[in-house]
Amino acid sequence: MIWPLIIASFTMLLLTALCLFWPRRATELPQQTPAQLFEERLQLLALARDSGELAEQDFDSAAQELKSQFLQQQSVSLTQNQRFGRLPLVLLLVVAVIVGGVYSVNGHYRQLQDWQLAQQNLQAYGERALLNQGEPLSEQEIDWFALALRTKLANEGDDAIAWMLLGRIRMSQGAIEQAIDAFERALQLTPERTPLLLSYAQALILQADDNRLALAGRAVARVLSKEPQNNDALSLMALIAYEKGDMEQAKSAWQLLLGQLPSTDPRYAAVQQRLAEMGVEVPADGRQITVQLFVDPALKQANPNASLFLFARAIGGAPLPLAVQRIPLPEGELTLVLTEQMAMQSGWSLANADSVEVVARMSQSGTVEQRPGDIQTVSEALSFTEPALTISLSLEP
Repeated sequence: MIWPLIIASFTMLLLTALCLFWPRRATELPQQTPAQLFEERLQLLALARDSGELAEQDFDSAAQELKSQFLQQQSVSLTQNQRFGRLPLVLLLVVAVIVGGVYSVNGHYRQLQDWQLAQQNLQAYGERALLNQGEPLSEQEIDWFALALRTKLANEGDDAIAWMLLGRIRMSQGAIEQAIDAFERALQLTPERTPLLLSYAQALILQADDNRLALAGRAVARVLSKEPQNNDALSLMALIAYEKGDMEQAKSAWQLLLGQLPSTDPRYAAVQQRLAEMGVEVPADGRQITVQLFVDPALKQANPNASLFLFARAIGGAPLPLAVQRIPLPEGELTLVLTEQMAMQSGWSLANADSVEVVARMSQSGTVEQRPGDIQTVSEALSFTEPALTISLSLEP
């Protein structure tokens, strides 16, 4: 509620009004009022008349002039009093307008409303984020979720789940240092929680320096010591070894992981490709096409934000790709693999066409449809006389 702010604003205005309107004691009182001075002067004129010093006609004229001066002074004094009597009211109105204008521009009432909304919806945000109940959180709701978690931690003290959630939010927002700090706070409370150790390792890997990679390796090792078959831990261990340049350990971890993953797992094809890039012969699981691709560096320099689409399509069949990969446009030589698991639509994969062609396309728009300015190369017709095929393509201006 913003009622506390409204009450505070009215209190400030009331104090201002009291300062302006509170009756003040004059520091020095006048000796005579204008009326008393008028009476005194009139009496002096009367004494002069009675003593014969002033004629009756001159007395009437002087008395009339004295009365006119007195009335004029009273009129001027009344006007000034009215003017200065309105001045505090005008000042109070000006103060109110200035305060309202400044607060409308620089006030934090909107942030206060967001904070109150976040507090009210903390549980709902948690259910949507962790249990996938309802629609995914928007970016604004993620910010509110983080705000509510910080408030909960400030009011209720350390909570391992709250710190872990805050760390994941910060990692998704790219604030890696804050994410690592939150994960470390959570680990102080629950040092053996597997999801926490894996999230912590992921954040450390993103920093990619030797010290952070060593910490990530120790976190993953703690998971594997308890759960040797944990696929997420094996994947991270392989990635850590790869980042450190230990290719043999990376190969071993990825080969072990590949043997545990079902072919329908989205990570299966990615692991296959990693191993193929490292020159490891991967047993074919269904049909697959290994593509040794060369991308002219001039393309990358001219189109730094472009994407590479590599896909296979049936010759004489539906135009929907049988298998597709999309990566940021590389440069130089690389090896990519298309497999049955990379189908765009269930029931339409490499297993459903005996004659195919492979297309490598540079897309400036980031969409698979070819548009003006996109460059592509197409292979010759390929027949699956054996499950695994290998071809070479070159993508040049």
